[in-house]
Amino acid sequence: MANIHKEFERTVAEKQRGKRIDHYLIISGIGLSRNMTQKLIDHGKVIVNDRTVKHSYRVKTGDHIIVRFELAPAPEIKPENIPLDIIYEDGDVIIVNKDKNMVVHPARGNFEHTMVNALLYHCGTLPTLGDKIRPGVLHRLDKDTTGLILFAKTDHALRTLGRLIEKRQLKKTYRVLCWNYPGMPEGVIEAPIGRSGIDRKKMVVTPLSAKEATTRFTVVERFSAATYLTVSLITGRTHQIRVHFLHIGCPIVGDKDYKGRSPGVIRKAKDLSVFKDVLKLIDRQALHAAELEFVHPTTKKKMKFTAPLPNDIKHVLSYLRSHRS
Repeated sequence: MANIHKEFERTVAEKQRGKRIDHYLIISGIGLSRNMTQKLIDHGKVIVNDRTVKHSYRVKTGDHIIVRFELAPAPEIKPENIPLDIIYEDGDVIIVNKDKNMVVHPARGNFEHTMVNALLYHCGTLPTLGDKIRPGVLHRLDKDTTGLILFAKTDHALRTLGRLIEKRQLKKTYRVLCWNYPGMPEGVIEAPIGRSGIDRKKMVVTPLSAKEATTRFTVVERFSAATYLTVSLITGRTHQIRVHFLHIGCPIVGDKDYKGRSPGVIRKAKDLSVFKDVLKLIDRQALHAAELEFVHPTTKKKMKFTAPLPNDIKHVLSYLRSHRS
């Protein structure tokens, strides 16, 4: 089936002056998700007064905006009867405690056995705003990261919560085990993150074509070989926690992609036996999205949810506590 060609044209009114270009396009009815709108900007498809613009551009009264783009026919996403640990649900949103080894949404080459397939079975339908392979998706967790994830069930919720995320008002708190000690009981890691030039599936700290990234952490419990922390994201970049903790020499325990299973990261030779024993207890990164806070898109009430630690992280903590040096 051929791609569908679309053209969207607007002139900015005085009351819309000062809005960021992606926000302006969404509220003006382009009918696409925030993610898709930003991709159009990245690819030079958004023309303002005959010139391309960046994400940071804020519209001015009288700006003439044209967006020309194509929509590829989306592959069919089939509902699947996959069990979900639902923490909360109403007519607007659904919050799920994600298990390890589960992908959030379909992507190229993988259109089955995702959380979206499971949610389509449970909910019947989910809003797309043009992004048909990520219906209802507001944010993501990596395949082997466990914990809370929020989905929208209506167009209104998808738009409203999308704007909330854009303003960094969706608060996510993680429980993390990293190797070594980050050097202080609490701190902030500020380092730009971009895609690796060697392995495009990985991210790295780099000044080249990178986005600003800020991570805040507080030490909960310290061991000889590892540290248990609470971590919150100021920004939400791909693999942000994993990349930032590798950057400071404290990779996430068990992380296969970012040296969390490499003995070379251990600073004290006496801790190598602990390192080996811990990796027998966990087969993925020790990263859990434990808390989620946001303002409800319809009731405007503040909502806060928590998810208990999964068993593998509990087992690692129990081992570390029983083997203090």
